[in-house]
Amino acid sequence: MKQKRQKSELREWVEAILITVVIAVLLRSYVFVFAKVDGTSMEDTLHNGDRLLVSKITYHLSEPQYGDIVIIDVTQSIDDYVKRIIGKPGDTVEIKNSTVYRNGIALNEPYLTPGLEYNDFSKVTVPEGCYFVLGDNRPVSKDSRYSDVGFIKKDKIDGKIVFRIWPFNDFNSPYKISE
Repeated sequence: MKQKRQKSELREWVEAILITVVIAVLLRSYVFVFAKVDGTSMEDTLHNGDRLLVSKITYHLSEPQYGDIVIIDVTQSIDDYVKRIIGKPGDTVEIKNSTVYRNGIALNEPYLTPGLEYNDFSKVTVPEGCYFVLGDNRPVSKDSRYSDVGFIKKDKIDGKIVFRIWPFNDFNSPYKISE
């Protein structure tokens, strides 16, 4: 009787561990992941070494929105990029005198460092199914202005940044300043 109870208890433990592992794998694959900022292209919003909580499920339920900070998969050979959604399908985007214009209207971008200067960019129209992304530190950001990044297809957006979780003294939402 005691041996039967031990086998039953062992089986319960094995089942519980297997269920936990399956749930963890599903959460990691389809719901959220952690990411690390590598570089300075999103300063002053995010900094090199910041750790982020990324929602992978958000864009399965809704479309990317202006101002969303996203993880994008640019190529197989390099790490993902962290950028901000500036243009959606059908939008025109242009940069003149360090000001971004979307559909002819200058954007209010309070998340940028005051006085930031960056190059002009000729007007482009964002193709269907694609997005135009920029880093917040425009002079050093490699983003949709460059042909090797270009427009970002929706399936190349790996997720939306939800929180900065590290460093702990700066735990917050990167959206504290709204567009």
